[in-house]
Amino acid sequence: MTRAVIFDMFETLITHYNSPLYFGAHMAEDAGIPEDKLQSIWRPTEEERTIGKLTLEEVLEKILRENQCYSEALLKKIVEKRITAKEACFRNLHSEIIPMLSALKEKGFLIGLISNCFSEEAWVIRRSELFSYFNAVYLSYEQGIQKPDEEIFKRCMADLSVKPEECIYVGDGGSEELETARKLGMKAVQAVWYLQEGTKQPAKRKQDFLHVETPLELFNYIEM
Repeated sequence: MTRAVIFDMFETLITHYNSPLYFGAHMAEDAGIPEDKLQSIWRPTEEERTIGKLTLEEVLEKILRENQCYSEALLKKIVEKRITAKEACFRNLHSEIIPMLSALKEKGFLIGLISNCFSEEAWVIRRSELFSYFNAVYLSYEQGIQKPDEEIFKRCMADLSVKPEECIYVGDGGSEELETARKLGMKAVQAVWYLQEGTKQPAKRKQDFLHVETPLELFNYIEM
């Protein structure tokens, strides 16, 4: 019997691709530097940003200073635009996300969240309209570990007091999350409702996992 549903956040509950993007190219443009100059510093810090060793502000300050364009005003502008873009993701949800989460709550299921995220994303997640639906929230930036590390899954299950076989894990399939969930004994399903074939989205359909085409379709896979 299913007792808990544990979700990924990005490209599962929310998507970057239904609202204006603000990624490396956009930050470089605002900073007035070539994108490759920004990325040469930005990309190598991804893991440290994901596990809470570096903040957005720290990395951007380094980028701006090394490219001789630092100012407090410019740093603040880029940080604010990055946060605004992340917040916009929560205003452009699939129409069934809130009904799905509400129905899970009403039916008595526990809801968990495991998300690889950066400092600015953790801040936005905790202030979002979705946050109140979760019984347990495990963000890589706060936990110091990231998916696909089994430990972050185990911490979430322990917090929910559930066994793997009592859980469904729902994610877009990035970071080998579905493979880890299945290895631990969870039912792992791929959320594909945000997936747009032929675009720059990193995740693709994984043929060896169940696909959930719409959020409310998830209930077809829950064992009552």
